[in-house]
Amino acid sequence: MIWLLALTVFVTVSAGAYLALSRDMFRCVLGIGMMGAAANLMLFATGRLGSAQPAIVPLGEQVLGEAANSVPQALVLTAIVIGFALICFALVLVLRLIQVADTDDAEQLRHAEPRPDDPVKPPYTPAALEPVHPSMVGGKKP
Repeated sequence: MIWLLALTVFVTVSAGAYLALSRDMFRCVLGIGMMGAAANLMLFATGRLGSAQPAIVPLGEQVLGEAANSVPQALVLTAIVIGFALICFALVLVLRLIQVADTDDAEQLRHAEPRPDDPVKPPYTPAALEPVHPSMVGGKKP
């Protein structure tokens, strides 16, 4: 059972990383959500998966025994609710970004970064890695 869960966590993290590295903003948000779900699965696995006994300490004992631990289950439930709210908020931000910029491609969203000669906020990147601004043709301003 634990090997199946470990394989599920691996596949979920792999798919989430693949989607998070995409150029499409919607896929990036879904990838981040999938990696959060993988973290929840991993945390859930720490609370003994195979036990069906209730989490009640018998009278006179101090150890829980073979029952499942309820603390990781409560943490995962809370993380699911918070993660769902954050993903919904991120999707609203992405939809607004698409409305404003008319694109969801990460490469085309580079036009929002400052120009290399901006005196107020110059970019930190070296000149060799500087993106070409759409208003600059051949490296010169029109």
